Amino acid sequence: MPLKSRPDTNGHAEHHTAGADAVRLATPHFNQHTIEMQPYGTSLRYPIALDDKIRLESISILNQLLADTMTLRDLYKKHHWQVSGATFNQLHLLLDKHYQEHLTLIDAIAERVQMLGGISIAMAADVAEMTVIPRPPRGREEVPVQLSRLLAAHEMVILQVRRGAKKLAALGDEGTNDLLVSNVLRTNEMHVWILSEHLVSAPLTLTTR
Repeated sequence: MPLKSRPDTNGHAEHHTAGADAVRLATPHFNQHTIEMQPYGTSLRYPIALDDKIRLESISILNQLLADTMTLRDLYKKHHWQVSGATFNQLHLLLDKHYQEHLTLIDAIAERVQMLGGISIAMAADVAEMTVIPRPPRGREEVPVQLSRLLAAHEMVILQVRRGAKKLAALGDEGTNDLLVSNVLRTNEMHVWILSEHLVSAPLTLTTR
């Protein structure tokens, strides 16, 4: 609503109140606190033709998958920084590429939770509490161990995706099922294939006699 000046008893406009109101509106209000708009574990009912029970099941599956995908993402970044040896440059770039692709998956999973009316997890402490992927040591490991650790984490994620996709297909949540199969599963399978080939026992160069 626009601010208006008003005439005083002498017929002159008074502008000082408008100026004071403008300052009040432009003043930042710090340290604000209130109750949560929506507590974690609850869901809103959007008109997407899915029953509450189905949406809650989908949200639960997605949040667990989100926690494990975020852990796998961070595992990739850890090994991206700490990889070493003759294949350093190749693996350094590859692991960062996989990391970036997991960022895309994480955003898609989290947004799907929100589309279903739920609340997606977001903070590292919550991820650490929920993930089923074991915590790695802080120190640097040899390359085969790093890759084996990533492959084991991938298999945990893939197992969850397969179970979740089958369950959600039976429940009729085709949208979440499509995300799990078309995006999450196929990306993880591709990463497994590429990483596995780096564990083949073959010389870096061919020798001739």
